Amino acid sequence: MLSLQFIRQNADLVLESLAKRGESTMVIDRVIELDQQRRRLLHQSESLKARRNEVSKEIGALRSRGEMTAEIEEIILERTEEMRRVGREIKQLDGEIANIERQLDDLLLELPNLVHPTVPEGRDGSDNVVVRTWGEPRSFKFEPLPHWELGKRLDIIDFERGVKLSGSRFYILKGLGAKLQRALISFMLDLHITEHRYTEVYPPFMVKRECMVGSGNLPKFADNLYHDDEDDFWFVPTAEVPLTNLHRDEILEPGTLPLYYVAYTACFRREKMSAGKDTKGIKRGHQFDKVELYKLTEPEASDEELEKMVRDAEEACRRLGIPYRVLQLCSGDIGFAATKSYDIEMWAPGCGEWLEVSSCSNCGDFQARRANIRYRPEPGARPRFVHTLNGSGLALPRVVIALMENYQQKDGSIVVPEVLRLYMGCEVIR
Repeated sequence: MLSLQFIRQNADLVLESLAKRGESTMVIDRVIELDQQRRRLLHQSESLKARRNEVSKEIGALRSRGEMTAEIEEIILERTEEMRRVGREIKQLDGEIANIERQLDDLLLELPNLVHPTVPEGRDGSDNVVVRTWGEPRSFKFEPLPHWELGKRLDIIDFERGVKLSGSRFYILKGLGAKLQRALISFMLDLHITEHRYTEVYPPFMVKRECMVGSGNLPKFADNLYHDDEDDFWFVPTAEVPLTNLHRDEILEPGTLPLYYVAYTACFRREKMSAGKDTKGIKRGHQFDKVELYKLTEPEASDEELEKMVRDAEEACRRLGIPYRVLQLCSGDIGFAATKSYDIEMWAPGCGEWLEVSSCSNCGDFQARRANIRYRPEPGARPRFVHTLNGSGLALPRVVIALMENYQQKDGSIVVPEVLRLYMGCEVIR
């Protein structure tokens, strides 16, 4: 979140960032108005508390004289009555201040991160900038099929029974389809752990409310989250949520950073904002698997660490031999918690579209402030907020889609990429 002090001192910068995102700037006017009210009431309350302390000392001095005359008793009574009145005024002021602070907290939690100066301006995804591409789309001597047809023919995806079990946007992977999913997860975890030096974490798939607030999912995106009302558990929409909160309310000692984490989780999303979109196939579901990359770094290193994270995610695409492109997101398409983001998209010839398989973001100290994650640059130094970064490394099932459609053969079989053959125990899915 943005600090109140930062907004107070940099209101123009915050307004400019909101405008670049296409967000309303009216909330800043309200924040500034409430902040001024709060500071005025705080001054009144502190003045009254100072007066109360002053009179308390005066009464104590009068009592310590030993000789209690009628005049002194009258003064003490007057001062005591004044203190009762002052106490009531302080209580009322403190109540008003607490109410304003609650309103401010609510408003600050709804404000998105500042846009990084290097982010291109734009309204939506159509203004994103292609940074680089890798690989050439395959030229087919036959009409490539979409994955939903391939899955049915090979009996590795069962849409009907998925709907029977759980409703729309659910499906079943079976046989070599299930094994392919598992192979991809194992391959990606092994790559990032062994070669990119991430530490594996296997977190809970349900978290407390404060974890969702810390990562930036609550309160703004509550409608897109699955929630257990009885125990107030929230199903993770991405492993970013538990990984952000691993070090919540901690001060990391000098030399601890950077921290690299990788985690596999199932992810759960209502997809309310995507109603009616991508209803065919497995591109968009309420439950999907993802391997997540996460970093905690010193502020000065976060920009370069983002570039390295993108390269780590790209390496998984290259090992699979699937054409992809990297896009820098424009200001109107960047995520709520991010200050700068890149998307990686794989080419899916059966669908005839580029599919996002990774989104890598630098969140600056936005999440760290919400989750109160700090570090000491050196022994005895004042704690600073860390910078956090997250990215898919990679997200399924879109990798499954791209793999199936790129490696399909004329007879409907699918060649298994060489890097997965040890995990799969076969060379072709027939």
